[in-house]
Amino acid sequence: MRLMKPVLAAALLSTNFSPAHAADKQPLEYPKAATVDQTDDYFGTKVADPYRWMEQVDSPEVKSWVTEENQLTHGYLGAIRGREKMHARLMALNDFERFSPPVSHGGRYFYTHNSGLQNQNVVFWQQGLHGEPQVLLDPNTLLKDGTVALSGLSITDDGRLAAYSLAEAGSDWVKWRVRDVSTGHDLPDVIEWSKFSGAAWLKDGSGFFYEGYDPPKDEAGRAAALKTVNYYQKVYFHKLGTAQSEDKVVFDRPEDKELNVGADVTEDGRYLLLTAVKGTSPNNQLYVKDLASASAAPMAIVPKADAVYNTLATDGKTLWVHTTLDAPNGKIIAIDLDHPARAQWKTVVPETKNTVESASMVKDTLIVNYLADAQSLVELRGRDGKLIQRLELPAIGTAIGFHGRRTDDETFFQFSNFTTPGTIYRLDMKTRQTSLYKAPKLTFDPAQFVTKQVFYTSKDGTRVPMFITSKKGVKLDGNNPTLLYAYGGFNISLQPEFHAAHLLWLEMGGVYAQPSLRGGGEYGESWHHAGTRHQKQNVFDDFYAAAEWLIANKYTSTPRLAIQGASNGGLLMGASETQRPELFGAVLAGVGVMDMLRFDKFTIGWAWKDDYGAPSESAEDFQAIYKYSPLHNVRQGVAYPPTLITTADHDDRVFPAHSFKYAATMQQAIRENPAAGPVLIRIETRAGHGGGMPLSKRVDLDVDQYLFLTKELQMPVELP
Repeated sequence: MRLMKPVLAAALLSTNFSPAHAADKQPLEYPKAATVDQTDDYFGTKVADPYRWMEQVDSPEVKSWVTEENQLTHGYLGAIRGREKMHARLMALNDFERFSPPVSHGGRYFYTHNSGLQNQNVVFWQQGLHGEPQVLLDPNTLLKDGTVALSGLSITDDGRLAAYSLAEAGSDWVKWRVRDVSTGHDLPDVIEWSKFSGAAWLKDGSGFFYEGYDPPKDEAGRAAALKTVNYYQKVYFHKLGTAQSEDKVVFDRPEDKELNVGADVTEDGRYLLLTAVKGTSPNNQLYVKDLASASAAPMAIVPKADAVYNTLATDGKTLWVHTTLDAPNGKIIAIDLDHPARAQWKTVVPETKNTVESASMVKDTLIVNYLADAQSLVELRGRDGKLIQRLELPAIGTAIGFHGRRTDDETFFQFSNFTTPGTIYRLDMKTRQTSLYKAPKLTFDPAQFVTKQVFYTSKDGTRVPMFITSKKGVKLDGNNPTLLYAYGGFNISLQPEFHAAHLLWLEMGGVYAQPSLRGGGEYGESWHHAGTRHQKQNVFDDFYAAAEWLIANKYTSTPRLAIQGASNGGLLMGASETQRPELFGAVLAGVGVMDMLRFDKFTIGWAWKDDYGAPSESAEDFQAIYKYSPLHNVRQGVAYPPTLITTADHDDRVFPAHSFKYAATMQQAIRENPAAGPVLIRIETRAGHGGGMPLSKRVDLDVDQYLFLTKELQMPVELP
């Protein structure tokens, strides 16, 4: 364990820490949650699960408990002053035009747009770059509460038809439909029981490939779809004008129920590219099927998932592929389909110290988007891999997009950072010049804020980067309310990104800090691997070191330090407050994986074993997981920091019972300790894991979370 300054060490290691205003706390009367006599045996270790009944989320008992908890939480939050002012300001900060980078098909440009306060983005198309915008799809018109969201969109090569998928109430399950672009009318085709899917059209637009699961056999199966595990994903082909029951399975892997599959059609329409990946592993198998021959079997280019293989472009029988094979940071190779043996593969762009985040080929130019210390660095390279130029970006930030065909003359990208909403740029591939295409009109001045990147040392000596954003001239007196947000898992990189809620926090005088923990993809596969399975504790240690750095450098102090994370980041919050309760002033834990011994029992949870391990299958994995599983490390009587747990009743990604059981366990543990908590849970209705949540619900959630922090951190609300 690394040495700390004596004063700081004493503050962090004190077992008697309680918030400065603990004496003013009024004990809450938490709803009583029944317990059951349920004990499981994990490799000789007996583990009690007294709230197992909460896994029956639709039972009258659970619904009654949810109602009581929501009443307690909303009553508590409703008594805090400042809601109206915060809500009004956050609505104002969200009230700006938002665009996605346009993509062209058959001379038509397609993009999404939000006028400012619409619950869902609207899909538009226009003829030519400066044509009159036409609405293709407006999800806001489908339900008044805005809880139907666009999940996927795929346009035919000629721009004539659009396959689109909709998700309701935040579910991962989607329905695919097909719309005639010119008329705006839907064809009769409807595809159900699709999840984690795209749509890949044939070149002639006669049908498309998609991913899905066998439909439930009866009504009971349909009713259980929120909870049931998802195995045996398949690639189907749907021919337009036919019933879904006639769709053919074109690719599946029945020998391994845990493989997720995917499909794409090459730009020339000649080949179907097929992938298979185990759970959430970044590594995939790669197959190629010649669509010119109906009887041709898929050719195994990569039969063993030993690395990442993302196909970028094709030219005849040459495939350009982004891979991590013998290159943890990524490289680009070329594969000749006439000679696909690995020994014949050619390296086009070798591995560098930076991580390949994405790549594409437009106008026969490779556009390689790197992560350089968690921020974008974009290079243009020739077909031979030689560097042409490095794209100049406006500031520290994130560039996404660069879509297009190998023969296109232009591409578009979006740039954003913590204080700059998405701004769209056009890149002329002939002149290689960048020009502004769409910029939002803002209700705030970004020049009032500053972002810096610092590096700190984790417990084992690892150097970790962290972005810090604040008002200019912030005083380093240890008294700033600070929000420390992190994720640390599944090879997901946290980059500079704009959120109106974070800007509200900054305007209220807060500091926002975002470290790039191990487990993410900021420094390639080695960085990801260092935060997985038996090395998961590295993620938590990186997070604690970030908090300690902020305190040591007087950005904040424990009573003024709040932490936030969602999903895998929610697990991070649960592990952090059960391992280091004395370090934090408040916790926001969203849709977290809290029961780490049963995460693989619901919906797609089994897929996370690649990152977490298999607690029911391996004694070693069980022992590693049991040490940090939030639900199983709650201790009676500990002064846990004030905690607001958030989840949703339709979350079929991280089953809401995770949060239910954790909240009940935490509340039971602190009932007799007046210095602890409060521990509250907020359960959203008609919402899921977060994707597609309407703006109105997002704003309400953000305001509730910040209200909680203003009270628990004793933070005055001072807004423009």
